[in-house]
Amino acid sequence: MYPEVIVGALILNKKDEILLVRQDKWHGQYCIPGGHVELNETLENAIKREVKEEVGIDIDVLLLLGVQDSISSKYFHKKGKHFIFLDYLCRTNTDDVVLDMRECQEFLWIEPSLALSLNLHAGTRQNIKKFLELKLREVF
Repeated sequence: MYPEVIVGALILNKKDEILLVRQDKWHGQYCIPGGHVELNETLENAIKREVKEEVGIDIDVLLLLGVQDSISSKYFHKKGKHFIFLDYLCRTNTDDVVLDMRECQEFLWIEPSLALSLNLHAGTRQNIKKFLELKLREVF
């Protein structure tokens, strides 16, 4: 068994709200959209494809937000998985989300600091905190 490479997108809309999706496969926690990188696919193409498949929107990739790993998470529905997450800060010009209900059961646009009070996947929480730090330091 080898680690699986996963890309994720912390997506900002025009109001600088972030998109969160609730996923049963993560025990109902709120996460950011994303998924597996396919063989011979660039990371940027993978994140654009996964976001389009899961939430039906087009994004612009702004910057790499962070790299994390998850080894046998108690929250993932299949035990024994090792994921390497490459998470990106992205932007979209729309709020019109169309969920792939097999992947995501619910979505919301929310102000980033308010999102920290939700039942978040640990990696998503870390990404939001990193974004807020960058914003505070006026890096973004």
